[in-house]
Formats: sequence, structure tokens, C-alpha cells
Amino acid sequence: MAKEFRQRDWDRHGEDDCRQLVRLAVREDLDRSLDWTTVILVPRETRGAARIVARNAGVAAGLAAVPAILDELQVDVAWQANANDGDALVPGQAVGRLAGAARDLLTSERIVLNFLNRLTGIATMTRRYVDAIAGTGARLYDTRKTAPGWRRLEKYAVRCGGARNHRLGLFDAVLIKDNHLAFAGALPPAEAVRQAKQHLAEHGDAGIRDAIVEIEVDTLEQLREVLPAGPDIVLLDNMTPAQLIEAVAIRNAIAPAVELEASGGIQFATLRTVAETGIDRISAGALTHSAVAFDFGLDWET
Repeated sequence: MAKEFRQRDWDRHGEDDCRQLVRLAVREDLDRSLDWTTVILVPRETRGAARIVARNAGVAAGLAAVPAILDELQVDVAWQANANDGDALVPGQAVGRLAGAARDLLTSERIVLNFLNRLTGIATMTRRYVDAIAGTGARLYDTRKTAPGWRRLEKYAVRCGGARNHRLGLFDAVLIKDNHLAFAGALPPAEAVRQAKQHLAEHGDAGIRDAIVEIEVDTLEQLREVLPAGPDIVLLDNMTPAQLIEAVAIRNAIAPAVELEASGGIQFATLRTVAETGIDRISAGALTHSAVAFDFGLDWET
């Protein structure tokens, strides 16, 4: 069975990242001062409740983060979720309810919505991509092309959308790219794979010894050369569908256990064509770097 990267669920690591991002968001909105509009217009003792409502169709992500966001904000606001991350959303659907001090609700509104809008936008775009390759056998992965500080949360949103996570960072897999080979003095790809596997076997601790070894190739000639070295995955960079079909045939003849990943310039318009080449994996940076924010609104209950 092929090795797999660790998949991101909502856990203490994601929550910790979320809390750090909330602290930055508070600094942006309040600096070390107050929400003067709310202080001036809303009496301290006023209570209220509001629903967070989807304005269009999509896939929910980030709802699991709301309790941590409110806790980090230290506000007198209770959260009741009416949907779960990964759920399909329809326009007008209330995904949750906030109730508490009206001042706190108004001051925290934009921070909560910004998290939900960004993460749900990623999950929604991801689901569109996943649906486009359904039935082909190809699996869709994200990349490290994420907003700084947001990677765990964005990769969690990709999972909510139904795709899979590629490596989280530089620490949890070996991915030999063309720049590594060039810097090493035009090191042959097969030799780079052998060095990586030997180093992991001899020097890797328990957490990295069995890590995935992946290598990027630009040509079919490089693919033929590297397959006998036994990488776990070969990344086929910027190859045409015709080249991908040939790459699958070469892999099947030389090293059927090695998985092939198509990457580089993956566009939605050609996604299905790439998936139908017989490739195992497709990685698309667009899932995180080009997702459009979802539209949630906060509607007061009357």
C-alpha cells in the first residue's frame, strides 16, 4: 500500500495556530484601544443574539474553530453550531448562533466571519475540484502555497472539501526538487533518491525514518532513470496529458509500486483531462492560493 502524508484534522495544533492568528486579528482591529463605535452607541448591559448565515452555496469549514476564537477573544458570547465542517451549505442556511453581550458580539463579528469566510471558501473550491475528477481514480492534494501562519487551518479546510493533504512542511517528508539537484552540482535524480533513503535509514529518528521520499522530474528520461531507485512518489512537473499517459506506461513497466503525481500549472479547465491519464495524484496550489472567500453574514435575531 502506498505511503500517505499525514492528514489534517481539527486538533490542538490547529487550535493553537488559530489562537495565535486571533491575537493578530485583535491587534489589527483594536490595537490596544477599544471599539469606539460600539462603546458610544451600545449600552454596556445590552444582550443580543445573531445567526451566522450562508449567503450562497458552499462547503462549511472553520465552524470547529469558533469556540477557540471566542475563547481567545475573551468575550461574553456563547456559540451554538447548527452545521458541521464538511457539510454542504445552501443560501440562507444558518450555520450557528451567537448569543451574549451585544458589545462583544459587535466587536468580535468581523474576526469570526473572516475565519469562516476564508476557510469555507477553500473548502468550497476544493469540493468543486474533487467533484470534477470523481470516478477517475486520481486523488487531489493541496500544496504549501498557503498564507503564512494559516497552513494548518487551510489544509484542514482542504480536507473539509474532500481532498487530501500533501506534506505540511519541510520537516515531515523528503521532496527532492530541481533546485536541490542543481545546487548539488547536477546530482543525478536516482542518486539523490538513494542518498535520501540511506540517510533516513541511518540517521532518521522514529518520527522521520519512514518518511515519504518524493522527487520531481521534468522529463520522461529522468523518470526512466529514477524509477529503479524506488522513490515513493515521482512528481511530474508541468507535463502535458500526452506525456502523463506515457509516464504512466513507463511506471507500470519499470516500478508499478511507485506513485505518480501531476503538478505545476494545474487548472480547473484541464483537471479532468489530467486525471484521466491514469495518474495517481494531482497537487494543485490553487486550492489555497486562489480560493475566493465565502460570503457569510451576521443577522441579528429580533
